[in-house]
Amino acid sequence: MKLGLVTDSTCDLPADLIQRFGIQVVPTILVIEGQQYADGEGISRDDFYARLPAMKIFPTTAAPSIGEFSARYLRLLEAGCDHILSIHAASKLTAICSIAGQAANDFPNKITVVDSGSLSLGIGFQALAAAEAAESGADLEEVLAAIESTRRRLRVSAALDTMDYLRRSGRVPAAIAILGGMLNIKPMVELTDGQIKAVGAVRTTSQADARMATFLKAGLPLERLAILHTGAESRARNFLARLMDESRRELPRDILMVNVTTVIGAHVGPNGLGFAAVRAGSSAV
Repeated sequence: MKLGLVTDSTCDLPADLIQRFGIQVVPTILVIEGQQYADGEGISRDDFYARLPAMKIFPTTAAPSIGEFSARYLRLLEAGCDHILSIHAASKLTAICSIAGQAANDFPNKITVVDSGSLSLGIGFQALAAAEAAESGADLEEVLAAIESTRRRLRVSAALDTMDYLRRSGRVPAAIAILGGMLNIKPMVELTDGQIKAVGAVRTTSQADARMATFLKAGLPLERLAILHTGAESRARNFLARLMDESRRELPRDILMVNVTTVIGAHVGPNGLGFAAVRAGSSAV
């Protein structure tokens, strides 16, 4: 069986992996002062994060259209795919999964839409697990099992510079957002079961980085790791260097360093640090 893979641009997978596995990526939409940009076009991630603190109107985001998904599905089916897995951002945070499902209805029994329950490389690592399983000859059931295995072992955490962006986006409970603003703290959050939850708060960036390292090392050894940041590359590289000094043998050989897509950054703000990590464990395939 030839299996096609579709995801959306919030997956943050590097271009070389997307190309290697032939993954179709549907761009989400960034809106800056009324101007719409397909994710990855018109404004670079570096430029976006440099401009973000001075923006008088907070940027917003939008899900892709049904037609965008239908076009990708049709392309893969016409290329000979027997079935398509469409793996997307957490349905509790965005309508992307719902829209993908509506598009899938036009292709009965050909498309399975998967709610990753995650964002950024939390989605990307699930898509990567599916791609590797399919490449090894796994059938649909086994590929789905590989995705589920990755999801069970996944942790996505972040230390934000401010809660302002999340509060305005409505992605966190109001009481938590208000508390963060009142105390002028560095909030620490985790994405669990498709929901953003507060897991701590500190006063300084250095304290946040130390706490993040503690969170990450609690899951060692790791099968996959991505260090995530929102326009804070120096901070992210220092964080990785610290991890390598302390825990090199329990980290994967290939570690991704990702400046998170603007569509996520619009909701979490600049100067943030995070990670997406998959604990080592038995493969489901």
